[in-house]
Amino acid sequence: MSDTANNKDQDYDIESKTPNFLINEKSPYLLQHAYNPVQWYPWGEAAFERSKAENKPIFLSIGYSTCHWCHVMEKESFEDPEVARLMNATFICIKVDREERPDIDSVYMAVCQAITGRGGWPLTILMTPDKEPFFAATYIPKRSRLGNPGMLDLIPHIAKVWTQQQGEILQTARELKAALSPEMVQASAKSPGTELNEKTLHSGYSQLISAFDWQAGGFGRAPKFPSPHNLTFLFRYWHRTGKLEALQMVTKTLDAMRRGGIYDHVGFGFHRYSTDGQWLVPHFEKMLYDQAMLIMAYTEGFQVTGIEDHRRVAEEVIEYVLRDMCSAEGAFYCAEDADSEGVEGKFYLWKKEEIYGILPTEAADIVCKVYDVSSEGNYKEEISGVSTRQNILRLARPMQEVAQELGLSLDELRAKLEPSRKMLFAAREKRVHPSKDDKVLTDWNGLMIVALCKASRAFERPEYAQAASKTADFILEHMSFHDGRLLHRYRDGETSITGFLEDYTFFVWGLIELYQATLEKKYLEHALRLNSLQILDFMDDEGGFFHTAKDSETLLFRKKEVYDGAMPSGNSVSVLNLFRLSRLTGDTDLEEKAYASMKAFSGQIDAMPMAYSQFLQALDFIVGPAYEVVIAGNRKNEDTKEMLSILARSFLPNMVLLLKEDNSMAKLAPYTKDMTKNNGKSMAYVCQGFSCNMPTTKTSEMMKMLKPPENR
Repeated sequence: MSDTANNKDQDYDIESKTPNFLINEKSPYLLQHAYNPVQWYPWGEAAFERSKAENKPIFLSIGYSTCHWCHVMEKESFEDPEVARLMNATFICIKVDREERPDIDSVYMAVCQAITGRGGWPLTILMTPDKEPFFAATYIPKRSRLGNPGMLDLIPHIAKVWTQQQGEILQTARELKAALSPEMVQASAKSPGTELNEKTLHSGYSQLISAFDWQAGGFGRAPKFPSPHNLTFLFRYWHRTGKLEALQMVTKTLDAMRRGGIYDHVGFGFHRYSTDGQWLVPHFEKMLYDQAMLIMAYTEGFQVTGIEDHRRVAEEVIEYVLRDMCSAEGAFYCAEDADSEGVEGKFYLWKKEEIYGILPTEAADIVCKVYDVSSEGNYKEEISGVSTRQNILRLARPMQEVAQELGLSLDELRAKLEPSRKMLFAAREKRVHPSKDDKVLTDWNGLMIVALCKASRAFERPEYAQAASKTADFILEHMSFHDGRLLHRYRDGETSITGFLEDYTFFVWGLIELYQATLEKKYLEHALRLNSLQILDFMDDEGGFFHTAKDSETLLFRKKEVYDGAMPSGNSVSVLNLFRLSRLTGDTDLEEKAYASMKAFSGQIDAMPMAYSQFLQALDFIVGPAYEVVIAGNRKNEDTKEMLSILARSFLPNMVLLLKEDNSMAKLAPYTKDMTKNNGKSMAYVCQGFSCNMPTTKTSEMMKMLKPPENR
């Protein structure tokens, strides 16, 4: 974020409606607050210098553009002149977009969780001019309620305490920092547990099955998050063990989410999470990373089960992302808001009479029956619980059941619904749209590249890989320093913010998958180059990777995170990247670095493996069996195409693929030097742990070698 606040001595006139110091920022979230009467600063030295000069504590507010409660707090407090006057008089106020600066968010969210036992956004931190926190909260109402202080009471109290007991506050802040720093750095690398092995996979599965909701799908109680990396781990566990319960957990969840209100049945795509346990009422924002991870889960669902609905959902979500979330240059935007016209979910809700006003009566009858639409409505306001007579479209019953009631086949019902869906979509397009956060983030785009490539291979849709290539080329051209290091954010033609660990790991993952989908060697070369830069800038000598580069801004502490939350952690993805790149190239040093990371985090993971389901996928790979497949042949030849096609369609989670068309591949992967065609016929070399079976020209023999020994 830029330091644009230079006129620190100028008094801020609340009534003038002039912008604050956020006006020159690029973040849509910061720009949303640029005309608040609060004298907001972006994170930067200008704010901290003024804080020190005026001896004022800092009010740090962290959120993101599509956050509903961030909007609520802004409307209640940050747009309120009375609150703004108190804030401006008491604090130096700083706004941070958590998506732009995940490093700042991660550090202070950890502080909030340590102090309060919970976290969330908006995140509110009060801290000293030296960035040391002494108070943490999330949403704070304007007025006190139910024993919880509101802004009008909290701010005068802080002002009084800061004036009269500043020494005590400063001492408390220093003690808090000293207590938190070792914990947050997580000396996980210095206190590894037992070696991770197959037993860890079984433990993770046991914990997931104990948390599973067998009635509604998903894990735990409300609010219920999709947690797609839990699902993709369970596919791998089923593949390893054959346990049907693992497969049932995934298919039940995928089906329940597809049927629920968390899915946009008119325009496609998934909302952020469900506020209830039944997947009915979502928080309506749509995040790019959710779309990407869920595309992966539904794609693998189709590969494993052949269930056509899984394929349909993956392709519908891709349709939504390419239609609504993609720039002309091929890069993907961050998110769409939950609110429109100041009301959460307004864009997505329907009254029964509205549907009958858009569709012919017979078509409306079917839509209302299929999607659980009633005159009473199924949607209630979250806070009051009052019915709005509006409906969230959801499949309350399986479509097959409804089709039978209507005397139709399932295909006939789908054929009748599709024109109605298009008419509803066209009508909805005329509504006021939720705002779009149109910044481009390298890490989230990396996840979308992965998703597109997986779907391209599984569904034999080359246009998806073409879209992924366009995205990757955009990042390589526009979101890199001259020295090749990555940048984090692009918007309005401007790139900014040095890349974080996830920018490297997710993009490298995307490049690996892009090579698997296109077999264009340049993408593998870029993956290896960026992985080397990641090792140089982020790796801890004790094992694992820090969230920030070694030359990044110094915050309270330099975090090393492995927990797989809404998104996988950079460390979890890094481990699998290292293993896969090692097997692709034969570079065992990469594998040793992966083992070092596994050792560093083993204590944490062994204690609660279900919290690290993406990491468990890396463990599943290395426990094995894992395979390297080298196809020596010309991609244009039919026998090569046949081999590549069946490999792409099959669920082979622990397989990496190389195409050797000429000797240039031996520079990247020396072990392929002597792998050649056989009298002009394509030859498949199936290797396991750098040891190869006898090559074959037969696709059936190749696939036989890729089955576990007990299944051959």
